[in-house]
Amino acid sequence: MSFEFLKYEVSDRIAMVTLDRPEAANGLNLGLAQELAKVAKQLAENATVKAVILTASGRFFCAGGDVKAMHDAQEGMAGKTVREIADALHEAIEFFANMRAPLICAVNGTAAGAGFSISVMGDMAIASESAKFTMAYSNIGLSPDGSSSFYLPRLIGLRKTQELMYTNRVLSAQEAKEWGLLNEVVADNELMPRAKKIAQKFVIGSLNSNASIKKLLRQSGFNSLHQQLELESDTIEECADGADGKEGVTSFVEKRKPNFQ
Repeated sequence: MSFEFLKYEVSDRIAMVTLDRPEAANGLNLGLAQELAKVAKQLAENATVKAVILTASGRFFCAGGDVKAMHDAQEGMAGKTVREIADALHEAIEFFANMRAPLICAVNGTAAGAGFSISVMGDMAIASESAKFTMAYSNIGLSPDGSSSFYLPRLIGLRKTQELMYTNRVLSAQEAKEWGLLNEVVADNELMPRAKKIAQKFVIGSLNSNASIKKLLRQSGFNSLHQQLELESDTIEECADGADGKEGVTSFVEKRKPNFQ
């Protein structure tokens, strides 16, 4: 697949998705949002990829929605323009959430607005020391999108989410880690090596196990205790009967490293 606004490659069962509008701070225009949805759909249908890294070109991770596109929209069409971008982005986010492979967000610079939302939606999130995070929506009279109203309260609680959304406080990468938004902060030149090292751990691990973890965590916010316990029983049974489960148990008994599919 050929793309105009992002880069996409797969190597050694690791997919790399790079937002690539550096001249526009990787702002989300409709084209980028739609391309992201196409890539996410392809990854959700891919049975071989075991890890996905999402990052960006240039100094910014993503400055949010393309405000210029909103401004340039014909009179009375700003809402429709914003809605089209948001819907395409939300389609991408759903595919990323439902794909079997874990998603690693590698935040290389400022993440604002929808960029902030995207930066924390992954199964793992790491950032360079120079990265900064801010919601910024209300600064231009808009409301949050990109799943931030879903993920932020679950990651850091309601009070901290309210502070970020109402005040547009800017967090340094270290503050974002301390708040619970990131797993790690690394030196700028170590971001991609570290992201690839994490991805490699997923590659040698069990895709079926990791996909089951994603499913369990995705449902835990909605299920009753009884429903979640039933889901745990179902998924562990499925894992045990699968090739990876059999290999994992056998390798443990034989005291060797497992060779997962």
